[in-house]
Amino acid sequence: MEPAEQLDSAASTFDTLAASVQDTANAVDSLASASSVVAQAADTVAHVASASSTNMTLSVLTLLGCLALLMFGMKTMSEGLQKLTGNTLRTMLGTMTKHRVMGVATGTAVTATIQSSTATTVLTVSFVNAGLLTLKQAISVIMGANIGTTISGWIMVLGFKFDMLYLVYPCFVLGIILSYSKKNGTKSFSEFLFGLAFMLFAITTLRTTGASMDLGNNPAIQGFVQACGNWGFASTLIFLLIGSVLTMCVQSSAAVMAITLILCSSGALEIYQGIALVMGENIGTTITSNVVALSASTQARRAALAHMLFNLFGVFWVLIVFHPFINFVCMLVGFDPAFKPTSAEEVKAAKDGVTYAVAAFHTMFNVVNVLILIWFIKPMERVICKIIKAKAEEEDEFRLKFISSGMLSTAELSLYEARKEINLFAERSRKMFNFIPKLLTMTDEDEFTKLYSRIEKYEGISDNMEVEIANYLNKVSEGRLSPEGKSQIRAMLREISEIESISDSVYSIARAINRKFKSPSDFTEEQYAHIKHMHELCDQALEHMCKVVETFDHRVDFNKSLNIENEINNYRSRLKNANINDINAQKYDYQMGVHYMDIIAACEKLGDFVINVVEAHIGVRLDK
Repeated sequence: MEPAEQLDSAASTFDTLAASVQDTANAVDSLASASSVVAQAADTVAHVASASSTNMTLSVLTLLGCLALLMFGMKTMSEGLQKLTGNTLRTMLGTMTKHRVMGVATGTAVTATIQSSTATTVLTVSFVNAGLLTLKQAISVIMGANIGTTISGWIMVLGFKFDMLYLVYPCFVLGIILSYSKKNGTKSFSEFLFGLAFMLFAITTLRTTGASMDLGNNPAIQGFVQACGNWGFASTLIFLLIGSVLTMCVQSSAAVMAITLILCSSGALEIYQGIALVMGENIGTTITSNVVALSASTQARRAALAHMLFNLFGVFWVLIVFHPFINFVCMLVGFDPAFKPTSAEEVKAAKDGVTYAVAAFHTMFNVVNVLILIWFIKPMERVICKIIKAKAEEEDEFRLKFISSGMLSTAELSLYEARKEINLFAERSRKMFNFIPKLLTMTDEDEFTKLYSRIEKYEGISDNMEVEIANYLNKVSEGRLSPEGKSQIRAMLREISEIESISDSVYSIARAINRKFKSPSDFTEEQYAHIKHMHELCDQALEHMCKVVETFDHRVDFNKSLNIENEINNYRSRLKNANINDINAQKYDYQMGVHYMDIIAACEKLGDFVINVVEAHIGVRLDK
């Protein structure tokens, strides 16, 4: 090959290599561009994932906050209504429960009004402990309370269907205006409006938050439901247990009902699983009350057990006819559990229908349960009394009967419980005083020592009761109270102080008798007669004091206490003058006269403390 041809060939090869290098460079540029696009896409995906995670976290926090606001709103609304109608509700429970049907109606009306079955139960147990209601009557009221508490479920259903914001803001505006009123009733109504507004706002926000979370398509929830939902009857028991545990944890059946409605309306739970949660909620709320009542009186534990047996019986028979009964309820509200919606309208109708079905089941469950058990209240009472037998009263053991159960709902109800405890305190002081005649006439040293030690122990119990009731009242005063409630607390604190002073006077009388018992001499028959008459006067004063303390409307004539006190003072003066004459006449020695007048003086001092208790209760100073 000629040199020229070789040169041309080399040039051609060089051009080919140059073209290849250019193609490689272009490919590298393309790869770099593609890598940039991939990196941008990765950044976008990461940003979207981060935003999705943030939104989910915010939604969960919003959901929890709304549940808390719902519970707070219902509590505030209940407190406001109880302040507004507290005396009326007490009158209803005390006078309208003589017949079992009226008892059920009363329990339903009261609970539907104040939206708190716990508050109704507290009042009912208080009346049972006070002897104003029998356990049989209390059972009927508790049955009615179970029906009344289902109203909250229907309120939530309406909040899920309609926009409640049109009611929320007017309630806030009207509530803030009424809160500046000087009338206590108006202020209580403003509390009710605020509670109602909070509750409706929470329900509205729950609806929108639940819809935005799309729980029906959440992989975690879908996986859990699929894992637990394919075991037939065992699946129903699992969801029933979950409902019970949730209710015990959050201490609110309304909150668990709201969760159930959200899960069912979003499609996360089928109707059968949701209703199993509702059944568990009914059990959970009774377990809580029974745990609380463990430290309460026998009657309180019996009432709590009646509540549990009522709901357990209902769950038992519903589980037997589970699917047929639920299908019947669904038919009543026009919801078909087997229907699979396709269009947007059908999906919306299905969401509304399932919430109606859940609320309707809750109501039907309790109504049918009452219709079955209302005819067996007496057998229930006998069974409950056999399960929880009345223990022999250890009367010398310190125990707050009414305010140690912890079953309190509001500050206003707590005042009522404290009043019943003060009544018991007054009765205990009178019982302690009635040991004195027996102690005075005893001759056996062992028996005397035993009774004297018992009086001494009662005095210690009295000190403890004063401290415990005072601490309780101080805690109650930290809550939201009407001016009347604050005034009642001040009066109660003075009452318990004066009642404790009565017990101190009784102990002083016992010490004087003890000193006389150890001396070689004895009282004359005339002295015994005078002490007996003074005891009768003091006992009359204590009896009337207990009647005054027990009343709320001051219907008892408190002037009778003043008349008895004047009689005690006059009698003490007569005996004081006669004692000097009798000592001078040597009817008994001087030391016996000292023991004698110590007893008389302590009795007169006791009468002064009785008048102080009456004055503290009625808020009027009596002219002595």
